[in-house]
Amino acid sequence: MAAPAKPVSRRRVFYIPGYDPIHPRRYRELYRSESAAQAEISGYGITLSQRQGGERYGWNVKGLFDEADVDVSVDVLVWSDIVRDSMDTSILATYFQLLRTAWVYIASGALWRLMRLRKGPVIAALYPVAMLLGQLLFAFVAAKLASWGGKLLAFHLLPPELAFGGFVASMIASVAVFFWLLRWFKSKDSKFFAYYLMHDYAYGASTRGANTPEMEARLAAFSDAVAQALETDVDEVLVVGHSSGAHLGVSVLADLIRDGRVPADGPALAFLTLGQVVPMVSFLRDADRLRADLAYLCTQEALTWVDVTAPGDGCAFALCDPVAVSGVAPPEKRWPLVFSAAFTQSLSPERWNALRWRFFRLHFQYMCAFDRPKDYDYFAITAGPMTLAERYHGRPPSKSRIERPVNKFTSVSR
Repeated sequence: MAAPAKPVSRRRVFYIPGYDPIHPRRYRELYRSESAAQAEISGYGITLSQRQGGERYGWNVKGLFDEADVDVSVDVLVWSDIVRDSMDTSILATYFQLLRTAWVYIASGALWRLMRLRKGPVIAALYPVAMLLGQLLFAFVAAKLASWGGKLLAFHLLPPELAFGGFVASMIASVAVFFWLLRWFKSKDSKFFAYYLMHDYAYGASTRGANTPEMEARLAAFSDAVAQALETDVDEVLVVGHSSGAHLGVSVLADLIRDGRVPADGPALAFLTLGQVVPMVSFLRDADRLRADLAYLCTQEALTWVDVTAPGDGCAFALCDPVAVSGVAPPEKRWPLVFSAAFTQSLSPERWNALRWRFFRLHFQYMCAFDRPKDYDYFAITAGPMTLAERYHGRPPSKSRIERPVNKFTSVSR
């Protein structure tokens, strides 16, 4: 019988967020509140403290478990500045983005292939299109009504000598109503999420899945950060990629291993992808870099890769093996281990009913507390005494996972 693994006492965690323009302190506060809730439910202890200084934004965690106390340093690999720059567009430019993005996904056939995997994330992708077109239609109808009312006033209620001036005023008023309503809708996007989601999908579509030079530079910096951690005296280095951060993490770790920067006698290297939307990018024509990285990373013994999604998350490609569905799985494929967080089972009926229609919130549930946890616990993974490899050793993948390759574009290049 093999000796039990030594408990983890020190861990480095690198969290790669999805497409998010907000300062990473939101993730610290989310971790603080939700870890406290999970600790109370599951019977362990977690304390969080601010980090003073350092190259990257992050925080320190102390995990108090029966097996061991664990010291954790969490770093957020920030690309929110790139996101903000991509969102800094006018209303007119956003509508041009809508047309271009729709053309990229429809003309290439990617949209129809994505629908063969999961309809939920495709509907989520179509939501900003429908919402923005609905806002445009509403503003147009309101402007027409303003114009009609102005003409009625000009030609039926005003003296003839003032009619033309009233007509011109009505036209000006209708244009003002049109643009005021569009600006009002944009100002309320924190409730509608139409502009935010449109910019999200447009970001990848603008390059048809290729990385911009700015993003390539950021990925290189992320790889350097993880490589430095692998040279320190810790027991595990864990990279967590959420949503769009999942496919960024694939490239970060593929570069790291490909360049020989994972020491053989160093810490355990682990990769946890949560709520991934990899096919939204890997199904695009010019995503050769990502497809190559998927094909490479899935064969590597240097890491453990676990992919967690849930059918209850309508924004993720739930239980879709990101390598296999992208059509680049080689015969020697070993990763990722794909299983479900099973929201309907790991959340009580009361909690599930409270969250089931809050789609954006559910997309973040992977980093939140579960009141009926099963074998997935984000805080035990990030602050507990077991490595990711040990925790899920022998764990079978979900039987309902999707592995059929439906991607038209399978070219790879490095």
